[in-house]
Amino acid sequence: MTNSKSQASLRSTPPLKIDIVSDVVCPWCVIGYRQLAQALESTNTAYEIHWHPFELNPNLAVEGQNLREHVAEKYGRSDEESQQSRDRMQTAGSEVGFSFNFNDNSRIYNTFNLHQLLHWAKQQNKMHELKQALFTAHFTNNRDISTVEVLANIAGEVGLDRDIALAVLADQRFANDVRKSEQWSQQQGIQSVPAVIFNDLHLISGAQGVENYKIILKQLAEMAE
Repeated sequence: MTNSKSQASLRSTPPLKIDIVSDVVCPWCVIGYRQLAQALESTNTAYEIHWHPFELNPNLAVEGQNLREHVAEKYGRSDEESQQSRDRMQTAGSEVGFSFNFNDNSRIYNTFNLHQLLHWAKQQNKMHELKQALFTAHFTNNRDISTVEVLANIAGEVGLDRDIALAVLADQRFANDVRKSEQWSQQQGIQSVPAVIFNDLHLISGAQGVENYKIILKQLAEMAE
């Protein structure tokens, strides 16, 4: 996915290579991406984005777990602290045009199947579209992304072949590829997401905010010059 400033600038300066390591069930991942996207547009930066898988909860059962229960068990947060965190996410999301619709039945899921589907979508030049659709399906529309039928439906909605999507999930043909990609992230020292690597050199962790991303992009542009 590349945003072109101008043909002249692209001839003189290659697009900024951006590797993003994230998980679909990570709220700050979609917030951070949207912050970065706004900064890229504001600074008129030419770029290429490459998505990489990360599993927040690789040991979680396929059907997932109630989000409040999960946060309490994993992070030791009270209901009040959990609600405050959700409120911050909703505010941050609204600032970048993304809606979080948390409720008492919100769940978090094992995402290994999702990453396999995304790997296949990359081969069809639809990885970015599918990634965004999965964010929306999970956080905005509260769809059950633990089921292969729902995942295949979402794939179909972005122009992918639903039947092939079902087959990909059934035979797990990209399981090893996803594991290798996850190992690459580990080798980069990435233990939390979102993580953004610029031009294979500069690792930025967490959702930085639009203004901070703009500063980072301007610094990178100056370095390139």
